[in-house]
Amino acid sequence: MDPLGAPSQFVDVDSLPGWTDAYEAKQLDSHQNPVQKAQVDIRSPFPYRKDINVKIILWKGDVALLNCTAIVNTSNESLTDKNPVSESIFMHAGPDLRDELQKLKGCRTGEAKLTKGFNLAARFIIHTVGPKYKSRYRTAAESSLYSCYRNVLQLAKEQAMCSVGFCVINSLKRCYPLEDATHIALRTVRRFLEIHGETLEKVVFAVSELEEATYQKLMPLYFPRSLEEEIQSLPYLPADIGNAEGEPVVPERQIRITEKPGVPDDASDEEGLEADLSFIGSHAFARMEGDVDKQRRLILQGQLSEAALQKQHQRNYNRWLCQARAEDLSDIASLKALYQTGVDNCGRTVMVVVGRNIPVTLIDMEKALLYFIHVMDHIAVKEYVLVYFHTLTNDYNQLDSNFLKKLYDVVDVKYKRNLKALYFVHPTFRSKVSAWFFTTFTVSGLKDKIHYVESLQQLFTAIPPEQIDLPPFVLEYDARENGPYYSSYPPSPDL
Repeated sequence: MDPLGAPSQFVDVDSLPGWTDAYEAKQLDSHQNPVQKAQVDIRSPFPYRKDINVKIILWKGDVALLNCTAIVNTSNESLTDKNPVSESIFMHAGPDLRDELQKLKGCRTGEAKLTKGFNLAARFIIHTVGPKYKSRYRTAAESSLYSCYRNVLQLAKEQAMCSVGFCVINSLKRCYPLEDATHIALRTVRRFLEIHGETLEKVVFAVSELEEATYQKLMPLYFPRSLEEEIQSLPYLPADIGNAEGEPVVPERQIRITEKPGVPDDASDEEGLEADLSFIGSHAFARMEGDVDKQRRLILQGQLSEAALQKQHQRNYNRWLCQARAEDLSDIASLKALYQTGVDNCGRTVMVVVGRNIPVTLIDMEKALLYFIHVMDHIAVKEYVLVYFHTLTNDYNQLDSNFLKKLYDVVDVKYKRNLKALYFVHPTFRSKVSAWFFTTFTVSGLKDKIHYVESLQQLFTAIPPEQIDLPPFVLEYDARENGPYYSSYPPSPDL
């Protein structure tokens, strides 16, 4: 505690200059003309986003002194590590922190655990354990370090925190190359803010003098402050930029070795083959292909094999996915028409689609398709369910059957295989007829997964009410139509 009348040693995050501030001042001084959007032919997978940049702060200083909602402590599995970051946090937090940490009973590599901040200016401390780095186990270390940053951010989101101060999680004691680790840190934060940006107001990277130069060099790659800086940074991006959440992708893990190589699988293995074909084209060896024009001609003549068709489809999907990662989709995200919520009674991820929030006649539907792919690519790798709220939709919100058919044709096989149920909430007679025609004559395999839900009470038998964020208008409509039994259930504050 500071003596009465003495200036505080703690630093308020709102007083720190933002990532864009110094750059904008430099641009004004040099009178440089910004690059016009029409001049840009190739966009970075991390495009210029002013709404994200205003949340980012790079600060040379002690993370323990930050006055923000939570700061991050990097430690070991027993949470007793004596590195400079931990020792400073312990010194400023006071003895109560050690007592609190004993109750946590350690923390595994990649996990994140929460304690109070005690005498710190920060209200909370998020403790995480970075991996020990060995070059022969590089992919495991990358995945673990990604998990550190991702789990910290997820915990901040769950606790509705406004600001988070990150130390450099990879400590020198654990031998992680600083530049490699910085790539993972920056892209994980960037991807999280793209998807959940509304949940955080400030993210501070608190670095030492030794680390500052590396962060200054790499941050423009992931947080470009202009179209010009985006174009200049593009050649310096690493080959592996992770998936839609920044997680390292290891194509080798996706290669399937059959039980009897060279022997054709029998009919019982068709489903497994279909699953494995979803990864064709990911590995460098698999990308070696013959005459593309000849393949297309054979497709038209109906002579190309099923495996080749799957390969062609996978290449098309990968193009859509790359475009989705590069495109600025903030306008579609702001509609809050598609979002992830909790899990159903079987532990499967629940995705929500709000029909009334889709102004079909006013938005670019191709960007809507890209946004769907951007959000769903990592969700669809496991079993999931969709909840579609048809509540109070009108002609301006009706998704065209041609668009739905295109979406169904574009998405990867994993979307169709891992979708276990589609709950159609508050359907009308007209929408039921349309859905029946669509699933009977346009797409196959979807009809048996649709469940029409007339009331929220029915929905809650499959998905607990605390596991789904409901738009307020859906609650109000259901209370009017089906009685006020669930009208007291609190709506999500974000919707």
